Amino acid sequence: MIRRLIALCLAACAGLAAFAGTASAHELSMAEMSVREVTPGEFYWQWTAGDKASPAAELTPRWPEACREEGQLLRCGRDGLKGRLGVDGVGRRFSAVMAKVAWLDGQTRVYTLTSARPEVRLHGGPEDTRDAAEVASAYAALGVEHILTGWDHLLFVIALLCLVGFGRPLIATITAFTAAHSITLALGAFGLLTLRPPPVEATIALSIVLVVREAMHERATLARRWPALVAFGFGLLHGLGFAGALKEFGLPQSHVATALLTFNLGVEAGQLLVVALAWAIRRALTGWRGAARSRTAMLYAIGSLAAYWSLLRVFAIFR
Repeated sequence: MIRRLIALCLAACAGLAAFAGTASAHELSMAEMSVREVTPGEFYWQWTAGDKASPAAELTPRWPEACREEGQLLRCGRDGLKGRLGVDGVGRRFSAVMAKVAWLDGQTRVYTLTSARPEVRLHGGPEDTRDAAEVASAYAALGVEHILTGWDHLLFVIALLCLVGFGRPLIATITAFTAAHSITLALGAFGLLTLRPPPVEATIALSIVLVVREAMHERATLARRWPALVAFGFGLLHGLGFAGALKEFGLPQSHVATALLTFNLGVEAGQLLVVALAWAIRRALTGWRGAARSRTAMLYAIGSLAAYWSLLRVFAIFR
């Protein structure tokens, strides 16, 4: 009975994935806030962008204690914008808030707030003196959230597990995928490798279709003989997708390496969590006669969803 319930849960997850899929399936919901100094100690602030809903309906800024809000005007006195800036509601409708602060001298700074880091400390001027530990915590959480809410990356990992199983090839395959997307993530984040997002997104969806196809038969193809090589090639594409998401959040100028490293570690932590969960489910289903049929049904569901994404994303290239 327990095994049947687990199988039903798997089917339900596949169904939810089908309804959750969109052409930009791996993107996180981001709200942007602009804070601009208009006179010494006085700032004009507004929500500049968000997802489908207005950020104002879901998010409430918490300004430093010395600041007084009068509509869209913020009066902070001679000390300027100094103290803790927070946002209530982040992590619910919106995964993160990007606060862009511009001072009178033309310098700007970008601060990223998430549910793991719902406030930042401002120092009354453009200098970026954020603690490295704060940056590491925020970007690691963003990495975990990105992989766990990115349906296309998740389904690719699951399809890869169905292809290689949980034997010795899994270690080499996961390592190759990790190494590849770490390379292109770094190159993309530093602007050394730049491609238009629509072709990248379309190719990521197609990579899922191809891996699903290989996982559904037993022929000794290249993917079955050298799964690590295939994972490395597709990992380069997925790394560009990760880099695109990281660009949306921005990188702190004084802690670029820390943010990049911890975001990547967060992605890996989320990926290993998926592998561990899949292994636990497989162990629970060991010996159940319907396990093979459930695996086939799941692969069909993943492949169909990925094919749908592929069509939408290919059309998006020519828009």
